[in-house]
Amino acid sequence: MIDTPEKIDGENEAIVVTSDAIVPADETALEKIKARRAVLHHVFLPTLLLLVALLGGIRFSGRDGSIMFLPPALICLFFAAALIALFLRAGLIDLQGWVSERLSLIGNISNGVTLAALFFASAQIFNSILPEQGLPFWIVSFCVFWTLWNNLFAELNSLKLLRSLTAMFVLAFAVKYLLLANMTKPGNEGWLNSLINNPAQTAATWMLDLPQFDAATGYVQFFTLALFVIALYFIPRAIED
Repeated sequence: MIDTPEKIDGENEAIVVTSDAIVPADETALEKIKARRAVLHHVFLPTLLLLVALLGGIRFSGRDGSIMFLPPALICLFFAAALIALFLRAGLIDLQGWVSERLSLIGNISNGVTLAALFFASAQIFNSILPEQGLPFWIVSFCVFWTLWNNLFAELNSLKLLRSLTAMFVLAFAVKYLLLANMTKPGNEGWLNSLINNPAQTAATWMLDLPQFDAATGYVQFFTLALFVIALYFIPRAIED
């Protein structure tokens, strides 16, 4: 059955109503919508993901406050690949809607750059929430691995996956920047003074091999994690050419 469009006269422009959607009859309005979507998908989104990839490796030294950039460990790349696979499996991203023959060459290249930025941002998010070294690194890494592994073989939908990932990110962030950070001795304090004033923190720092970062690191990484969540919100399932 073919739907017959109905024309509704508004104050400014005509609107064509069909059974599927309400579409502005003015082609200029359609072009403006397409232009805004193009800016969102091809400029704003990859820029936001690359910003996450940059901020995820930033740390502030606890000794003098200097800025350090830590590259992600190899296991972070593995976790990022597993996360992308989960996005595809849960239907959050339709690969055929991002890279296919029906899209133009420029569109395929742009979408490929955005997917690559998503991968690197994911790797840096795991770099952000995982402890840098020692026993805490392996414990938290195992918990992340177990969560991703179970989701790979579970019956998934988009809502269930997002709930699982949210719980994993929040718990890992709290362990690293709330629990372990408070167990670490101040970086600008000598070992002898720390042993006298805070023997428990000094012992935990030594036994768990905890790095000494400034408190600003936690604030930057919280902001980075929030940016990553915002980027996931704006990622479409498929992109129209």
